[in-house]
Amino acid sequence: MPSDTPAAGSAPGAAAAAGDAPAPRRDPAPVDVLVVGGGIGGLAAALTLARSGRSVRLLERSAQFGEVGAGLQLGPNTTRLLAAWGLLEEVVGVGVLPRRLVFRDILTAEELTHLDLGEGFRARYGAPYVVVHRSDLHRILLAACERAGVELVTGARAERVETAGEAARTFCADGTVHASGAVVGADGLHSRLRDQIVGDAPVESGYVAYRGTFPLAEVPVDVSQDDVVAWLGPGCHFVQYPLRQGEMLNQVAVFRSPAFAAGAADWGGPEELDGAFAGACAPVRAALGYLWRDRFWHMRDREPADTWVRGRLGLAGDAAHPMLQYLAQGACQALEDAHELARQADRHAEAGAVDWPRALAAYQRVRVPRTARVQRTARLWGDIWHVDGVGAVLRNELMRTRDMSSYTYVDWLYGA
Repeated sequence: MPSDTPAAGSAPGAAAAAGDAPAPRRDPAPVDVLVVGGGIGGLAAALTLARSGRSVRLLERSAQFGEVGAGLQLGPNTTRLLAAWGLLEEVVGVGVLPRRLVFRDILTAEELTHLDLGEGFRARYGAPYVVVHRSDLHRILLAACERAGVELVTGARAERVETAGEAARTFCADGTVHASGAVVGADGLHSRLRDQIVGDAPVESGYVAYRGTFPLAEVPVDVSQDDVVAWLGPGCHFVQYPLRQGEMLNQVAVFRSPAFAAGAADWGGPEELDGAFAGACAPVRAALGYLWRDRFWHMRDREPADTWVRGRLGLAGDAAHPMLQYLAQGACQALEDAHELARQADRHAEAGAVDWPRALAAYQRVRVPRTARVQRTARLWGDIWHVDGVGAVLRNELMRTRDMSSYTYVDWLYGA
């Protein structure tokens, strides 16, 4: 977007003679909240704010709404929220309630420990652990936004936000300017709006992920049909769990790229995949054939930021706190953001008008410590999963001797 973008109401061509130029651009009517980004985090924020009575417009830069990827794990810290929004039953209906979260050694196939996700777990945290296809959760949130009256706009690329004065103004690549009381930047890991506040860059972990979802009946390997299983190994891990009421198998293979370690610009390609798991046990090697090899994901996060808010602009989801996947909390923390945004809007409303700078500042105070802990713990958890040698021996012994009835390591995450 050029720096000399005209202000709202002064569209190019407005003063030209009739027939000499297109009709003047008409900027949309102001709304209470503009959400930038139509992923899971953006939809959740739009939904909660609309449910609390705000007028909400959501801008998605793609021509249509949709999600790529495969499975998601939703802990009870998130499924409690879905229940409160009236969506949990629908999510469970297209997902799976796994019996256990299981950790195995990738070299020997030995079960090291597990977390029972049954009645005791649900009673402790007030909600279940659910695994669901990312596109299914996205579709459910999108439909809920439509029912709640969110104005959904596609093909709209937000370039920058001005926050001075009594309203924020969001400038889009096509010249449109949106006025709103607040802007929620939910535009992902490579957020343009984060650049206006933090000015940092994504951090490469050197690890790459390959995913795949296939009909379970078409996968002739022995896999658990009711557990989430993580196989831990030196510089790599492998995750398997069922989706869509057990009809699909979701798999993720993650490994440290030798090409990245050597400083190559092009790294993580399929030629590295089989070598990374050459020492894995037979069940994992057999399952490698059921991954997509035409696409892969570099695993990146960012350093935790102390500031996500500038005036009437606030960040949410991966724009605020992108994290590595080892705690399965990326989408979960985005949904927690959405809940807190609506709560603070309600707390800072008087006579129907929200003091958005105060509401967003309060949202930041609540969410920054929580998400920073999740980001840092995810990095640590990845280190624990991938140790070799003596470190792996100690990890395995600690897991083997763990009290299976203990919730010591998850209370802070799921009970919050």
